Amino acid sequence: MDITWHKELANSWLDRIRHRRLPHAVLLAGPVGVGKRAAAAWIASQKLRPDGLKSLPEYPFEPLIHPDMRWISIPDDKKTIGIEQIRALIDELTLTSYQGAGKVAVIEPANDMTVSAANSLLKTLEEPLGDTLLILIADRVGKLPATIFSRCQRIQIAVPPETVALDWLARLQPGAAWVDALRLSGGAPLSAIAALEALDTSAKMGRDLQALGSGNGSVVEVAARWAKLDPLFVLGWLARQVQLAVLANSAGRQRAEGLAIDNSVLRRMDRRNLFCYLDIINRLRGQPGGSYNVQLTFEGLLIDWADGLENCGPMPPTEGLELMLSRR
Repeated sequence: MDITWHKELANSWLDRIRHRRLPHAVLLAGPVGVGKRAAAAWIASQKLRPDGLKSLPEYPFEPLIHPDMRWISIPDDKKTIGIEQIRALIDELTLTSYQGAGKVAVIEPANDMTVSAANSLLKTLEEPLGDTLLILIADRVGKLPATIFSRCQRIQIAVPPETVALDWLARLQPGAAWVDALRLSGGAPLSAIAALEALDTSAKMGRDLQALGSGNGSVVEVAARWAKLDPLFVLGWLARQVQLAVLANSAGRQRAEGLAIDNSVLRRMDRRNLFCYLDIINRLRGQPGGSYNVQLTFEGLLIDWADGLENCGPMPPTEGLELMLSRR
C-alpha cells in the first residue's frame, strides 16, 4: 500500500536522480511511525533496481535483498550499533560493485551508534567510497553526533495532516477506531497501527492516572502494572498526556481532546511544573533500554503525579534521574 504522505519526498528524490544531484549520504529524520525505513528501502531500490519500481514507498516494506545492499541495525543481543559492525560495513563498501550500480548501506537507528562506531563512520562520510550511498535513519536527531549530522543531507519526514493520515488508515482497515489510535500515537500513522491494539491498555492507564491525581489508588500497585508494559510505550503515552494537560492549562480549558484526566486533577498542577515533568519523562525516553529500574522509576514519576507535581524541581544530570525519582 502506497505511503501517500511520502509523495513530496519521492518526487524530490526522483528529481535529484534526473538532474544527477544525488548526495553520497542522506539522513532521514522524523518521529517514529512516519515511514522512514520504508523511505530508505525505496531510495535504495531506486539506485540498485530502478526498473519497474513503484512510484512511492510502501507499507509494509521489505528491505531490499541485493548483493550491493547492506542494512545495519542493532543486533538482537545488543542495545547499540557497535564499531565492529561499522568497520565490517566500510570494508564491504571498498569492494567493487557486483552489478555496477554502486552500493547502498542503511544504518538504523543511526542515533544508537556507539561513539566509537560513529567516529569510525565519520571518515567514510568525509571521503565517500566510490559510487556509494549511505542512508542514515534517526528517530532522535538530538542523540546523533553533530559531526555525523553535518555531513549528511537531511530529509525531514513529518507527521502528515490528520485528514491524510485518517484517510490512509481507513483504507488500510475500514471501520477501526483510527481517530483514537492516531491521537494516542501523536499523529504518526504507522505508530497508530500499533496503538490500535493498545487502546484498551491506554484506557486503563488513563483511569489509573485519574485516580492517582484525585488522591485515590496505590502508586506501588499502578507502577507494578505499568512495569509489565513496554517502558517506551508507557513513557510515550505519559508524555502525550502531559502535553495535552499543558495545552488545556494554557488555553484555560477544562479538557483537551484525548486527555485522560479531568479538570479537578488539572487544577492542582502548575503549568511550569507540567513542563518540568515533561522534561523528566523525555529524558527517560532518551535513556538506553535497561539503564534504569523500570518499576522504581515509574513509582517516582507517579508519586510526583499524585502530589500534583509540587516537588518537580530543577533537572539533575541524566545519570541521576532514577536516584532523584526514587527519593520522592
